[in-house]
Amino acid sequence: MNKIPVSISARHIHLSEKDRIALFGETPLEKLRDLSQSGQFATTATVTISTDAGEIPNVRILGPDRPETQVEISKTDSFTLKLQPPVRLSGDLTNTSGIKITAENGNSIAILYGVIIAARHLHCDPISAQKLNFTDGQKISARFHTSRGGILEDIIVRVSPEATLDLHLDTDEANALDATSNTLAEIIN
Repeated sequence: MNKIPVSISARHIHLSEKDRIALFGETPLEKLRDLSQSGQFATTATVTISTDAGEIPNVRILGPDRPETQVEISKTDSFTLKLQPPVRLSGDLTNTSGIKITAENGNSIAILYGVIIAARHLHCDPISAQKLNFTDGQKISARFHTSRGGILEDIIVRVSPEATLDLHLDTDEANALDATSNTLAEIIN
């Protein structure tokens, strides 16, 4: 049985350098903790995201800077904001909604696009991919042996030399399965 570790990804924002400076100034954001993927980290900075219909405070900024600002929310969050973001892999921002982002210092920006619900995906290094017979872009399924249990399909494999083997779910998916960041999922295809 192949078991893979799970990480739960709460709502968060990846800022472009330009947008980070507009919100927080030239000083780099302070690292709070490292994330499961090498070089990725949560910062101490949070913002409020909002639309005319609603807002969500305390949304964590992740680093490092990205080429474009990207806001990742859950389906549940979309109801609060009255948005219909597509389910996408990180970086695929074509035809997505915009949103207002306000820092605690009062600075704000409005992005014209960039709001997504992250597609469930498996980060995988090339050695693990070879052992598991996975290819980049392949879709797999995984079974969860938790109190609520279940099977998730259409998990997109993302192979990269910088990756650490890790299945990323959003909070809605994790809550539905009663999965935590200590859960191991069983690959079933």
